[in-house]
Amino acid sequence: DFPVERLWRDAKLYEIGAGTSEIRRMLIGRELFAETS
Repeated sequence: DFPVERLWRDAKLYEIGAGTSEIRRMLIGRELFAETS
C-alpha cells in the first residue's frame, strides 16, 4: 500500500462531502510535497 494509493482512496471518499475538487487537489499536493521533502 503506497501513500499515493491511500491519498487517492481518501480523495474519493472526500467527494461525498468535503468541498470542491480543486481544494482536494491542493490538499493532496501538499501531502505529497510534505512526504518528499
